[in-house]
Amino acid sequence: MKGKQYSRQDNRQDSRPERRTPFINKNLKWGVAHIYSSYNNTIIHITDITGSETISKCSGGVVVKAHRLESSPTAAMTAAKRAAEGAMEKGINAIHVRIRAPGGHNGPNNPGPGAQAAIRALSRVGLKIGVIEDVTALPHDGCRKKHFRRGRRV
Repeated sequence: MKGKQYSRQDNRQDSRPERRTPFINKNLKWGVAHIYSSYNNTIIHITDITGSETISKCSGGVVVKAHRLESSPTAAMTAAKRAAEGAMEKGINAIHVRIRAPGGHNGPNNPGPGAQAAIRALSRVGLKIGVIEDVTALPHDGCRKKHFRRGRRV
């Protein structure tokens, strides 16, 4: 063999990016925002990460005077802002969000109009949002639903 001989290491290209460990912010203090959103009201309840201790709470009925406006997105945003400010005073700066609709045996399984607005308001205030999950109660074929007694009427 004429010419220069290459060893295995010389043949390797150094174009591979250097491996880094993922960035983990250790200064985050986590909480859980439980948002109950029905067609009559929106309740935002912020707890510690275990869910056993209440840090802050507010509802649509606290921030508006008219009953018909309790579930509105505007009331939900104001309530979320109040609840978030109370939580931030106590040191929470990141939250996981759990959305719940009435669900269950007879209630609707989709959240009311205030749920989206509440999440948007929580992020706008400055809280970092981790996981957003739906925790609506679903029946596993328990009791019979109300009405629907007579069958098909033609």
